[in-house]
Amino acid sequence: MSLDLFNVILHQLHKNDADELVVNYRSQSLENNSSTASLVGELHRVFNSKPSKGFGIFKPESEFSHWLRDLSDGKLNFYDFSQKSAEKLKEELIKYPFAEEGILVMAEYQSLATEYLFIGILSSNQSLKVTEGLDISATDYLDIRQMDIAARLDLSAYRTDPDSNRYLSYIKGRVGRKIADFFLDFLQADVGLDTKQQNLVFMQAVEDFCTDAKFEKDEAIQYKKQVSDYCNGQIKSGDEVYVKELSGELPDNEDGASLWDYTQSHGYELEDSFPADRSTVRKLTKYVGSGGGLSVSFDSLLLGERIFYDPETDTLTIKGTPPNLKDQLTRQR
Repeated sequence: MSLDLFNVILHQLHKNDADELVVNYRSQSLENNSSTASLVGELHRVFNSKPSKGFGIFKPESEFSHWLRDLSDGKLNFYDFSQKSAEKLKEELIKYPFAEEGILVMAEYQSLATEYLFIGILSSNQSLKVTEGLDISATDYLDIRQMDIAARLDLSAYRTDPDSNRYLSYIKGRVGRKIADFFLDFLQADVGLDTKQQNLVFMQAVEDFCTDAKFEKDEAIQYKKQVSDYCNGQIKSGDEVYVKELSGELPDNEDGASLWDYTQSHGYELEDSFPADRSTVRKLTKYVGSGGGLSVSFDSLLLGERIFYDPETDTLTIKGTPPNLKDQLTRQR
């Protein structure tokens, strides 16, 4: 990975004897060497791979954005900026039940011509290793893969397009942990691009396009599969869905209009690009539902072929039970 590291520092969040969360400040920034570059490179990679991210924009009164501006203008050095940010982060973190100890990492770097500022809290865990003398000893390590308290600012986008609704991104975290609320409060930011809504609107546009184009059933299924394959490929590579790019790979309707033309002429409010949402994309090619102890999932092409639904009796009929399910049912008789 091509990465240029400008600044990186670690501070420690820990509980004192009174069980209060405090910050143990490092005396100076870390050296920019192969180890710190490797750390930031892994943080960048793992952050990109996280499927559930939110986007935000600074509020006008955001202290953090003012400090950031002072840092950019040379009125504040990176170390002082990190101290102010760490104290603000601690003040917000203690308001939430998930306030916990960890290592605060702040890094300013460039990757593929884009400058970023990363802020995250990592758990410090212990592992065992075997020494040269075949003894067992404990070693501490940063659990980067499991990080769920992290945000990243696209500094390049923020400087060139401050009216953007997506220069700030953050990991939404596990269900029940209000990570999103915490980071929005800490950075004094509002929700920006709603990726879930973008995906829902896009999937509806695909459905409407297939219907209005009067595609045959097989044509519609193949069209949706192409969209699904593209979106899943973008998710896997950590890239976004580019509607116009995708549209160029898909067949037009009988009037010669592409999917992109259709979204523009029919008022679908879509960004030029946005991150794909796996659960929403899946509904293009599958029927999925659960409730009352029952979970059902099947490929859309099976409806009317092996699977039939009667809305009057609310009955789903399956012809050709999967072998492993059939075996379980047979043994239970």
